[in-house]
Amino acid sequence: MLKREILKKEGQVKVTFVIPHNPEQPRVWVVGDFNGWDPTATPLVKRANNTRSASVALKPGRYAFRYYTADGEWFNDADADAFEVNEHGTHNAIVVV
Repeated sequence: MLKREILKKEGQVKVTFVIPHNPEQPRVWVVGDFNGWDPTATPLVKRANNTRSASVALKPGRYAFRYYTADGEWFNDADADAFEVNEHGTHNAIVVV
């Protein structure tokens, strides 16, 4: 799930990436254009409502992203705005801000 909130900072939107908590996946990160595809830059944190989430302040634009688990699995957010084929022959999720 993607949540958006307009920030008071000029031209930025807080995008919150939310997934259900799966206790079998000890660590999950959101990885994308906005963090240089660094697989450990933006960890999702477990919340009391049995979800995991991370927020990023973004300028308007179109960003590709995926989720990455500690065991090396990549997966997409089913609620993304769109999907596109990437250079690895799989798909990236897209968020439009």
